Amino acid sequence: MGKLRDQMEQDMRVRDFSVRTIEAYVAAVRGLAKYYRKAPDTLSDEEIHRYLLYSSEARKLSASSRQQIRCGLRFFYDVTVRRPHACLAVPVARQPQKLPKILSREEVSSVIEATRTARERLMLMLAYGGGLRVSEVTHLRWSDLDRDRG
Repeated sequence: MGKLRDQMEQDMRVRDFSVRTIEAYVAAVRGLAKYYRKAPDTLSDEEIHRYLLYSSEARKLSASSRQQIRCGLRFFYDVTVRRPHACLAVPVARQPQKLPKILSREEVSSVIEATRTARERLMLMLAYGGGLRVSEVTHLRWSDLDRDRG
């Protein structure tokens, strides 16, 4: 797969894919080639479909891992090999819906009271009270706060 891999990596670098995405997509195509012990550009749509089924049922990969493999194979066949629609018959893996864990008042209080400094306490209270992410809390400025309304 050397020549094809180099071409695929080049195609992704031209499109400014991240290094991690390039690694993941190349690994997806490598896994397909290893499974069939054939060059991936010679495989039929049915073989690709069976490999995706294998990754779901036998390997028991998560929905996000299967989706990443599917996207890597789709990029390979659509862009690098220029054989569009090779993976279109495979539906997108559904992500299981997870409900967030709700903390009780006592648990929230104990987390906030476990802080060592007033700054940490303020950051936790802002994050919890405002539903903010950590990055949003760390990038807050005084001008972002409405001190008149508390």
